[in-house]
Amino acid sequence: MASTTTGSYTLPEIRHSFDLTQDQRMIRDMVREFALAEVQPLAHEIDEEHRFPHETWKKIVGLGLPGIPFPEEYGGSNGGTLAYCLAVEELSRVCASTGLTLAAHVSLGTYPIYKWGSERLRNLYVPKLIAGEFMGAYGLTEPNAGSDSGGTQTTALRQGNEYVLNGAKCFITNANYAGTFICTAVTDPKLGPKGISAFVVPRETPGFSVEPGEHKLGMRGSDWASLVFQDARIPSDNLLGPEGEGFKTFMKTLEGGRISIAALSLGIAQGAYDVAMKYAQDREAFGKKLSDQQAVQFKLANMALEIEASRHLVYHAARLKDADQVYGKEAAMAKLFASETAMRVTYEAIQIHGGYGYSREYPVERMWRDAKLCVIGEGTSEIQRLIISRSILKGAKAV
Repeated sequence: MASTTTGSYTLPEIRHSFDLTQDQRMIRDMVREFALAEVQPLAHEIDEEHRFPHETWKKIVGLGLPGIPFPEEYGGSNGGTLAYCLAVEELSRVCASTGLTLAAHVSLGTYPIYKWGSERLRNLYVPKLIAGEFMGAYGLTEPNAGSDSGGTQTTALRQGNEYVLNGAKCFITNANYAGTFICTAVTDPKLGPKGISAFVVPRETPGFSVEPGEHKLGMRGSDWASLVFQDARIPSDNLLGPEGEGFKTFMKTLEGGRISIAALSLGIAQGAYDVAMKYAQDREAFGKKLSDQQAVQFKLANMALEIEASRHLVYHAARLKDADQVYGKEAAMAKLFASETAMRVTYEAIQIHGGYGYSREYPVERMWRDAKLCVIGEGTSEIQRLIISRSILKGAKAV
């Protein structure tokens, strides 16, 4: 198998068992080359320093990656969801923090404006987000509303031609560098989730502020922060979609976001497998290579199996979205399986490395820490199982 050598380890080429278009292969190969040359050398440093890689993000923008799934009229390349997922996968293969930065900017910070924004909002913000004039962020989670997003407590009171927002959001990716924030707030508390609306909040909004986030277990090179609204006033036409449909809008946004997090998880798993395979082939114990020992061979076999299955699920969900088909169940399946695969594969990669896997000398401990967010963000594994079970039971009743 052909391989590409980077500063600290070798990445084997991935043989896909299904067709990609010529454009998709070109994007995948371009991002892979970029990731090895520009992203991988900084991965350890930004994790250790909890540092956002400004220099890398500028190059990502220069390559046009934020515009992959968007039409050319807004500055995108109309490459589609699958091509975008290939980019996230390749970045995450060497640095999950960088993959998450792109995924959150595109799927959460830009796509909702493109999909549900008025013509004014789309024309005002989408080209700037694609061009990287500023980043986009997505404010759903609150201190008392995580998986229970219908329990949103931030409020938006209509006053003339403005909405006045009060409340707080937490764990908001890209928040310190974002110029626009898509946020939910309750406009009619009597209606429960149907009384939640979505808004585009510009960073310069009076009464709106960003507060530093906590230090994290993993994804340390990915920025996050908390949002605070204290009588923050925004124009009424910054409403994203009809009033009262914010909850529905955000749930649809998360469906697409799950595909990107599945691609992120897939990249982490593939990267950990790459490193573990190289280590097993180089390391000797009990007089022979680790890769010659059946216990290690079985670990590698299981890792390869789950990665390949994840890839099929992720690409299938992406293709459904590109074909404008219903994909909610498939997105949940892809996100659930790929994220849990990332956890298992990174765990086994550490086991194969033994004591070295527990040290900072090899990247597998970082990959394991990074993988943990994937089973929490964009809906926990428990939420994904709830989505899947509801879908299959609904289908069974219809038969």
